[in-house]
Amino acid sequence: MLTFFPETTPHRTGMLEVGDGQKVWWAESGNPDGKPVVILHGGPGAGSLDLHRRVFDAQKYRIVQFDQRGCGKSLPRVSGPGVDLTTNTTWHLVGDIEKLRVHLGIDAWQVFGGSWGSTLALAYAETHPDRVTELVVRGVFTGRRFEFEWFSEGGIALVHPEAWERFAAPLENGTGTPGSRLVEYQELLENPDPEVYAPAARAWAVSEVMAISIEGRPALVTMLEDLTEAYPIARLEHHYFINDAWFEPGQLLKNAGVLAGIPMVIVQGRYDMLTPMLTAWDLHRALPDARLEIIENAGHSFDEPGIVDAHIRATNAFAVGA
Repeated sequence: MLTFFPETTPHRTGMLEVGDGQKVWWAESGNPDGKPVVILHGGPGAGSLDLHRRVFDAQKYRIVQFDQRGCGKSLPRVSGPGVDLTTNTTWHLVGDIEKLRVHLGIDAWQVFGGSWGSTLALAYAETHPDRVTELVVRGVFTGRRFEFEWFSEGGIALVHPEAWERFAAPLENGTGTPGSRLVEYQELLENPDPEVYAPAARAWAVSEVMAISIEGRPALVTMLEDLTEAYPIARLEHHYFINDAWFEPGQLLKNAGVLAGIPMVIVQGRYDMLTPMLTAWDLHRALPDARLEIIENAGHSFDEPGIVDAHIRATNAFAVGA
């Protein structure tokens, strides 16, 4: 079994002005002359984690992380209902990634993303395939309507009824109205009264992490009871969900052919309850030359042992010659 590489500390950080009044926080770790990789975090709204860079050999990789618009250390942070989200879309984020690449003087880089980060990785790579040396994606999510509705319309209740009940608790009559739950959540999350938006934000964010891992993550549940952590995740995820992430139906899979020839590893927990395995399977069918690693006895969480092993196998293989 492989283990995380030792902890590293960023040796360079900054705030990049990307337009629309937005400043994106970024950090570099590892070898300044190493193989460039950009890590795309999940959510939307979750922010960067130190742990993410520990699946890369810091002697061989130039590791770039950044917080997407509205979350983490980026500004302005989505901290309450009054924050305008009109310039926070998938395509704004794709543009930010490219601006960061240019700012750092990187010609092309490996793109690594899990969960929502996999969605953003695919969107970026399909837009700028000539700037991507390899792709590593986990917990694959492609923004199809049924993928968004797995949680919001109660599919998760088949396996995690307690998570579904927590999600549905703020809604009218306990479960809300089928087909309109995202609209109901919008009214709650955009309500200026903290007694309205705070319970909704906590319910949204906590219900997800209740189902994130086979073993459970009680520490994450506790963390997301904190509104400052829960609100950016709830508001940004809802914003992307209700707008279909600004994709045409099936767009990422339909356009996957432009990625042919880019070395790619798809990592998927068999029992992923947030982004069920069918999507990773469909992506592999669209890109049969990509390597699909199905991790038995694993869910969605980044730090499950089999998931960690698969990530490190992929990054070590792609680091050869770096």
